[in-house]
Amino acid sequence: MQTLKRLSLLLMLLPISIFAQNQVSGVVTDNTGIPIPGVEVTIVDTDRGTSTDFDGKFTLEVNNGETIKIAYLGYKTQRISYTSQTKLEITLQPDQDVLEEVVLVGYGSSRKKDITGSVSSLSEKDFTKGNIISSTDLLQGRAAGVNITTGGGAPGSPAAIRIRGGGSLGASNDPLIVIDGLPLENVAPGGARSILSTINPSDIESFTVLKDASAAAIYGNRASAGVIIIETKKGSKEFQVDYNYAAGVYTRFNEVDVFNARDFRQLITERRPDDVNKLGNANTNWQDEIYRTALSTDHNISIRGNILNRIPTRVSVGYLEQDGLRLTSEYQRTNASVALNPTFFKDHLRINLNANFSQEKNRFAPAVEGAALRFDPTRPVRDPNSPFGGFFEYFDDGSGTPVPELTVRNPVATLLQRNDRTETNRYYGNLNLDYRFHFLPEMKAVVNLGLDVAEGSGRNILSPESAQGYNSENELVGSEGFFENTRRNYLADGYLNYKKDLFKDFNADFTVGYSYQRFEDDGFSVANLRDPQFNDRVETASIDLVLVAYFARAVFNYEDKYVLTSTYRRDGSSRFSDENRWGDFFSGAFAWNIMEEDFMSNQTTFDNLKLRAGVGQTGQQEIGPRGIYLANYDVARNVDQSNYMFGNTPIVPGLPTGRNTKAQWETATTYNVGIDFAFFNNRLSGSVDVYHRETEDLYVFAGVPDGANFSNFFDQNNGTLETQGLEIELGGIIFDAEGNKDKFDWSLNYNITFMDQEITSLANGESIRTGGIGGGTGGTIQLQQVGAAPNAFHVFNQIYDANGNPIEGAYADLDGDNVITENDRYLYRNPMPDITMGLQSTMSYKNFDFTFNLRASLGNYNYNNVNSANAQYNLLQQQSTIGNIPRSVLDTNFNFTENVIFSDIYIEDASFLRMDNIQLGYTFENFFQKGNNFRVYAGVQNAFIITDYSGLDPEIFGGIDNTIYPRPRTFLVGANVNF
Repeated sequence: MQTLKRLSLLLMLLPISIFAQNQVSGVVTDNTGIPIPGVEVTIVDTDRGTSTDFDGKFTLEVNNGETIKIAYLGYKTQRISYTSQTKLEITLQPDQDVLEEVVLVGYGSSRKKDITGSVSSLSEKDFTKGNIISSTDLLQGRAAGVNITTGGGAPGSPAAIRIRGGGSLGASNDPLIVIDGLPLENVAPGGARSILSTINPSDIESFTVLKDASAAAIYGNRASAGVIIIETKKGSKEFQVDYNYAAGVYTRFNEVDVFNARDFRQLITERRPDDVNKLGNANTNWQDEIYRTALSTDHNISIRGNILNRIPTRVSVGYLEQDGLRLTSEYQRTNASVALNPTFFKDHLRINLNANFSQEKNRFAPAVEGAALRFDPTRPVRDPNSPFGGFFEYFDDGSGTPVPELTVRNPVATLLQRNDRTETNRYYGNLNLDYRFHFLPEMKAVVNLGLDVAEGSGRNILSPESAQGYNSENELVGSEGFFENTRRNYLADGYLNYKKDLFKDFNADFTVGYSYQRFEDDGFSVANLRDPQFNDRVETASIDLVLVAYFARAVFNYEDKYVLTSTYRRDGSSRFSDENRWGDFFSGAFAWNIMEEDFMSNQTTFDNLKLRAGVGQTGQQEIGPRGIYLANYDVARNVDQSNYMFGNTPIVPGLPTGRNTKAQWETATTYNVGIDFAFFNNRLSGSVDVYHRETEDLYVFAGVPDGANFSNFFDQNNGTLETQGLEIELGGIIFDAEGNKDKFDWSLNYNITFMDQEITSLANGESIRTGGIGGGTGGTIQLQQVGAAPNAFHVFNQIYDANGNPIEGAYADLDGDNVITENDRYLYRNPMPDITMGLQSTMSYKNFDFTFNLRASLGNYNYNNVNSANAQYNLLQQQSTIGNIPRSVLDTNFNFTENVIFSDIYIEDASFLRMDNIQLGYTFENFFQKGNNFRVYAGVQNAFIITDYSGLDPEIFGGIDNTIYPRPRTFLVGANVNF
């Protein structure tokens, strides 16, 4: 009996001595001693675990002999064998291997070493430096396969972004832009310069570009043109203030070469002696008159800190004021943002709140470059006897009332007598709730709510003294129009993420979710309050666009060697009819981290070697108007002013237009193979990607059989386009200072892209005319044709004489019928570059830093419409007056525009090398006190360009050069202060 009692007592003590779970507490810090919140602390081969709180602390129940795993993205994982410790102090070391870089992907993030698709990621240190006005300036030239072309030199000018060339002909080629999880609508708010012009570049933390389908398919029918994910800056625990100031001087360094006043007088005397009496006495360079030296100032201040020791916060305010080169052009932007990033319940609940306000004020200057080229240089800008506000204008006052002649208008008067102002107030942001379940730490639920509201208004006033100010009643009263509109974007996303080691060295990461997004816009406008025919208030409201999606992603990782990613998204868009509303998009990709293989352990050549391969489908639902499948009617008054009479009552009829009930999104299938590598202790690293993409159901404007619809031509899905390319990104450390600022440090980043596109089918096999030009009526210079690149130039083959001079109107008879007809036009070159390159150099020595950015485009061609529409002697007669022409006429001696406008002589090689930015800086360390830095810098933007193109600027989006707002050369000084 005593023995049984002793055994019973022993069994009671066993839970304490053997089976008891001991409680261990600890703190996790980085290598500088700063606590790290959100670190995963788990027991290996169990489902027990927790995560560190905001102060880096954790508490965990653990048994002797178990292994504690401490893991956090961007740091080396640690494993600790538990042997009755009561307190652990753990220091995580940053993983210096570039593979551990954390990259944002759709609905989550990933280590770079786990990425299986084609992704380019840029953080603040990688951004383009210089005069950064728009967010796109940070990315320009910095990623292979990403081509950014601004619309000219206007302040805040919109940029065309093309990822791998886009994949559409008639639909949108703009990538999907996502800011802090909020997808934006690719339509600029009313009164704004572009969709990104209201966003402060100083608030941006990073860009991630999803280029292939395996990376972008999680965004389904919005991702065929690629995806750009923008992350803004967040709050921090440490208090920090940053102030940035920049001032710029904008100058014009080039102009279209037209005849000056002296040479113009001689030309008129020789060519049109009967018009000598029409010459004036002035010497005016009209291009000088419409432009000016412009100034800009940019202020940005941000404050980071920890409110109540619990809420990491960032508050920023920015103000930009920029005048344009063109007279009266103005751009002002005011930004304010707040980011709150607290955590609760021992870091199980993370909250990210981003709230932004932006006000953009513009004064738009009319495009008067064409008038400046053509206006008589012997006429003055001002005329004290002019009835039109003192500006020289051609007019007839024979009847006692001055009547403007039918000719070109004074471009300076056009600018100064028009006041076209807009204001856009934009409120955007999101609330992200990330909750990791207490009872199941491997799973988290994420809810993301977003809002983007833009309220635009504007008023366009033309002076009653303007020669253009006559209304329909022939009254000289000027004009006044105005508008107001509001665009709204609502988002509600939610997803579950489950990440767990299913078996030893085998990790699975599952994500399933739902997305709802709604776009609304409405407003009104009045064309002209001072004209009784056009002073009606017109209300406008588009059909709401609703996008609904279900998505899933699975990532399997075995021993960090083999990574398999699969995504699925089911998308619905209210843009299409019920039968075509839903679509399914899949992708799969595989990566092999060769460096993790045992046979690589003893080699010394590679520091990183990874192979990637993927395939997937993405879509483009942004085609045509919302509700493209619905019946539409045009009011006859807007078409041909016709009415039907019922008795004595005129009735305005509604006329049916073409209707496409079968419209659906375009679908792009992409195959991508890539390799990531690094050598020489990571001093040379890079990636190479090869891809092939086929876009089906192209949205094109094509014919239909007679009687099949209300129009013989309408937009439809019918065609295919193939794109293939090679992309190379390289990063090199030429001299490594190894953190010692007294040593010289020099790094280079280079990217090159080779790309080719071909149309492989079109509706009915018929070619599509496109690319409208000036100098004729309804003329086009480009053609979409099977077997050719998109937008190829459609021209006549110019014939030259024995001396190499072009013969006016003489073209090759390509079809051999002895008559020059439209059938003799052929496809010659296209605007898309064969090769694009970007190079960024960063140097530092002691407290000096020096950076520059070069960008090149090779194999792109422009149609010089400035010359084709103006450089002919017959245009010395400008309607009732005389007009100037480009001096290039001396090279061709062409007389009549209609004879030469389609000649291939105007197709020019527009390849270029541009120095985007040069900047030299010096940093005063510990300027105010220890830890405070004060940096000053000076630089030049658009420092030089090397090209054979004869026009003003070779960088023309679309390839048709019909005058451009010149890109300025900017001299920049600035300062950065942090404390």
